[in-house]
Amino acid sequence: MHPDKTPAGAHPAWMESVYERLAEDDDGRVCHAISDDACRETPGNFFRMLIANAMSTVADSVASAKTTLPWLLLQLGAPGWMGALLVPIRESGSMLPQLLIGAVVRHQRVRKWVWVGGGVLQGLCLAAMGWVALAMQGLAAGVALVVLLILFSLARGACSIAYKDVQGKTIPKTRRGRLSGWIGAVAGVASMSVGAVLGALPGALAVYAGLLLGAALLWLLAAWVFATIIEFPGATEGGINGLAQALGKLALLRDDAPFRRFVLARALAMGSGLAAPFYVALARDSLGDALAWLGVFIAIEGLAGLLSSPVWGRWADRASREVFAVASALAAMVSLAVALWSWMQMPPAASAWFFPVAFFTLGVSHAGVRLGRKTYLLDMADDNARTDYVAVSNSVIGLLLLLSGLLGALAASFSVPLTVLLLGLCGLAGAGMSLRWQSVSG
Repeated sequence: MHPDKTPAGAHPAWMESVYERLAEDDDGRVCHAISDDACRETPGNFFRMLIANAMSTVADSVASAKTTLPWLLLQLGAPGWMGALLVPIRESGSMLPQLLIGAVVRHQRVRKWVWVGGGVLQGLCLAAMGWVALAMQGLAAGVALVVLLILFSLARGACSIAYKDVQGKTIPKTRRGRLSGWIGAVAGVASMSVGAVLGALPGALAVYAGLLLGAALLWLLAAWVFATIIEFPGATEGGINGLAQALGKLALLRDDAPFRRFVLARALAMGSGLAAPFYVALARDSLGDALAWLGVFIAIEGLAGLLSSPVWGRWADRASREVFAVASALAAMVSLAVALWSWMQMPPAASAWFFPVAFFTLGVSHAGVRLGRKTYLLDMADDNARTDYVAVSNSVIGLLLLLSGLLGALAASFSVPLTVLLLGLCGLAGAGMSLRWQSVSG
């Protein structure tokens, strides 16, 4: 038998068949970079991860800091400047603490429970946001939402670092991109459905509360499914204690040149994630703030994930650095186009098709950026080194996201199109930098 393959485990025939189709694993079980025991459980774990992460991804889309939460803040009468804080808090809050979180995770022989705990906490935060939508107004409501978003983001950081490690222990190296691609596709279908329904509903606060409570339920269900993953105990060597030791891991940026190039390119390409609220702001200025447009943007984001994620995922398993480079360049080019369009002050009738197309293209490219860099990072290292890479890169990117988000909010107070232009130019630089990454796929 091929040394990288092992006999199938005791799974239902339908599960083996569907897994083979989704993972394109029909010539014996591929077992790159995982144990034989873990490989025998791959079909079941593949499905459990697919279901849990699809539900959590839909919840994130429904309760998005890029679309839903800014709309809700305006509806509650919170100060406008608070909307500019949402994306930086959402992104940086989940990344900045990961050096310390990574140290805790590495002490756990079974790490799925970190994800489960974080998922439950995120669900409770979203449920509390739903209560705020019904019970509070003005500045108090805005402060409550921001505080809950901070707590939500910290829990998300624990899920992020634990998920990558659990996936690295349970899913073969050449099937991780496919899994992420199918997660994006399933979540895309669900998000499209939510967006379509939302477009037909009145803009009442009860609707926003219902969205947040539904997202909370999805997170709780996702945590329950993730708890059923069969994860074999792993090594805990190298676990660290204390802030000083955790910060010592930053030496990876100095000593590991390939990793340093990865972090730099990822930092330059942050615009694929930061640009969406500015697109929405420009679209609102041109098209109005009807709730129907929120539904349109949620549906478009889902459609982008549905159509592009499986394609990006398959490609990422073969050449993840190429996926990152192409997707980063595409996101940058559409941002340049949006900035130019806004400066030209085109009529609303033209903007009614331009902004949805631009938002769709950004969604497609951002899906590729995320799949490319996640797959690349997973494949860069094995065992506990993976946890260090994830923790250091996410912590550094979290700090840079917070700084760039605050600077972006300040720049947007002068010119939103100029901010979008700068994000596009940085994205082009990130795409070029990623071409220097060493090959790790296959």
